[in-house]
Amino acid sequence: MIARFEVRQRNYLAPDGSINRALPAFASDAKLLIDLYRAMVLLRVFDRKAVALQRTGRLGTYAVSLGQEAVSVGIASAMREEDVLLPSYRDNGALIWRGVKLEEILLFWGGDERGNHFSGPVHDFPFCVPVGSQAPHTAGVAYALKLRKEPRVAVCMFGDGATSKGDVYEAMNFAGVHKLPVVFVAVNNQWAISVPLSLQTSCETLAQKAIAAGFSGEQVDGSDVLAMRAAAEEAIAAARDGKGPRFIEAVTYRLGDHTTSDDASRYRSAEEVQAHWKEEPVTRLRSYLVNQKMWSKSDEEQLAAECHERVEAAAERYLATPPRRPATMFDHLYADLPEAYAAQRRELVGDDNG
Repeated sequence: MIARFEVRQRNYLAPDGSINRALPAFASDAKLLIDLYRAMVLLRVFDRKAVALQRTGRLGTYAVSLGQEAVSVGIASAMREEDVLLPSYRDNGALIWRGVKLEEILLFWGGDERGNHFSGPVHDFPFCVPVGSQAPHTAGVAYALKLRKEPRVAVCMFGDGATSKGDVYEAMNFAGVHKLPVVFVAVNNQWAISVPLSLQTSCETLAQKAIAAGFSGEQVDGSDVLAMRAAAEEAIAAARDGKGPRFIEAVTYRLGDHTTSDDASRYRSAEEVQAHWKEEPVTRLRSYLVNQKMWSKSDEEQLAAECHERVEAAAERYLATPPRRPATMFDHLYADLPEAYAAQRRELVGDDNG
């Protein structure tokens, strides 16, 4: 025997909202738990509106978080403002928690670059649509933080499919060698578009992939927001304290289509999806809050009204945003625009009078 390794699982709330084990210390903060719940509900309402906008031709392709709300909200809630988030295209909940406006997210998915100039921390990265390419960026960010001796952490979020990409392995290996302040979060929602996890890897867990890179990985119930926040708190604290990278596998389930361009009914059964509805995170936390006398029917009704009003107002602001003039496509190509492009810009400005 040369070495022995293990991967631990973390879960606090059962699907019915009952308690499986002693809760983390922050669970005594009723306000925080309610804030986590409100954030997940807002994300779900926002997703519904975004899909409605896409279906009516007013938004581009969009990826919903249905069933995965606890992951992005739990992770972001454990971060400090000065930490750096590098999200995938399905991590709206994390951006919203960190201050990004709903209409800014809609602008991005509507094809408007101004959506990347968001109201969250200026050092956070924009959505990463290519699968896994944010992982090397994260390693670079974390390396810079270490060189500057700044007590900050880079947090990278990607799907289970990204763990099949070389970008992710290379970033993890680099982070392990240099003991970088980084937390990798693999959102294992069981499906990489139409490819099931069984065709992604023969490993029992994705978390164990961290072992080869020289650091620890943990598997977490991604439908339990308390487990997600607790795991993120510990991983981020360890990375901040100079103990190197950590890897979190958030085991959850994508209840909706991969994006609005997908039809998941072609590759998975309705029975499979229905079974996972019993595990979803919003009802789970609501059941716990109700059982603990922290939440009531009137609270739920008020929250529903507030979320509806907030989302509708954001959609109106998005739809009322004047489009950018075509000539702005040249604005950030070069510090000094080459004459070939300058001539094109002059021609275009003449055509659109602006």
